[in-house]
Amino acid sequence: MNNEILLSAAKEFGTPSFIFDTDEFERKADAIKNALGNIPLCYSIKANPFLLHKLPESLSMVEVCSPGELAICRKLGIKPETIIYSGVNKGAEDIACAVDCGAGILTAESRLHAELINRICLEKGKRVRVILRLTSGNQFGMDPEDIVGIISEREKYEAVDFIGLHYYSGTQKKNAGVIEKDIGKLEEFIERLNSECGYVPSHVEYGPGMAADYFVPPYEEKDCETLRETAELLNSFAKKYPLSVEMGRFLASSCGTYLTSVADIKNNLGTNYVICDGGINHLKYYGQTMAMQVPPVTLLGSDKPYENGYTLCGSLCTTADLLVRRVELPKLKIGDVLAFGRCGAYTVTEGTVLFLSRTMPRIMLYSEKDGIRLVRDFYDTYNLNC
Repeated sequence: MNNEILLSAAKEFGTPSFIFDTDEFERKADAIKNALGNIPLCYSIKANPFLLHKLPESLSMVEVCSPGELAICRKLGIKPETIIYSGVNKGAEDIACAVDCGAGILTAESRLHAELINRICLEKGKRVRVILRLTSGNQFGMDPEDIVGIISEREKYEAVDFIGLHYYSGTQKKNAGVIEKDIGKLEEFIERLNSECGYVPSHVEYGPGMAADYFVPPYEEKDCETLRETAELLNSFAKKYPLSVEMGRFLASSCGTYLTSVADIKNNLGTNYVICDGGINHLKYYGQTMAMQVPPVTLLGSDKPYENGYTLCGSLCTTADLLVRRVELPKLKIGDVLAFGRCGAYTVTEGTVLFLSRTMPRIMLYSEKDGIRLVRDFYDTYNLNC
């Protein structure tokens, strides 16, 4: 998706808007799948549910973490057997809905979850596959003792097949050594389950949390190196246990672009301020401390040198609405369109969209085959604030 296409999208559909390149999403998924060989790849849809409109064939499963995400999957016709229904605070109604729709796997994040899943399935005369989430030291998952307790008395859960474990310890792991420690912890616990309970998992769902850089190029080269190092560790583990790998940020980051137009330009006390029609209510980069770090940002339709310093601000009535504190760009004028790259994951749903009742951005998908397609129009949030 080149700058010509981005400018065309901005002219046809306006700004602020997101555009997601589904060809790039497919390319990245294929590259990861090639590196992982026979290991099934699962897309964690909280990273960007809009990408469900066109899922690559190299993705075997999708992870959903809320009743709303499950509803999105049902609306878009995602095959229920490919769904892993995860997340904390699963109530009886949520579990019943997942069971009724035929979700392929449910996770249990507590003893209560395991008991609820079993009770509901008994009432419905159904049987489900469940993976038990091992905590990494936070509110997610279960203490090792709880999992050992469940597995040691697994025969009492008459409607549940405990097929394995789920483990995820966090995002943006810049050091493969952290992933290596995760895998070591998993192996140690699996060995304990075998020795104490005579249990060996037939499915291990692991989210490595691979880092996607937003601020320091070369991005593609860094992604390739991260994938190479991590794939080596994952493939080694998969030789011992049946592994599936879930990804969100690393898989989707590169496919997204945020488009925002210059609404005003002024110089206040020696600083060139640009007011954009978007803002931090839409755009968010993980780790961009007080807008000090500069993500990939391009002035569309210009071949002039990047030699003018600007502070890029949004439209919100707060000094916190800084997109970039200092960036070099060609000389800007009102109406120019700026493109922020590598925002295919999380930012589209993490923004504080209700703040100040500003309009939510349009969402577009692009592929070479289908061109530009609008999947969500502008939405006036004031309707939700009164």
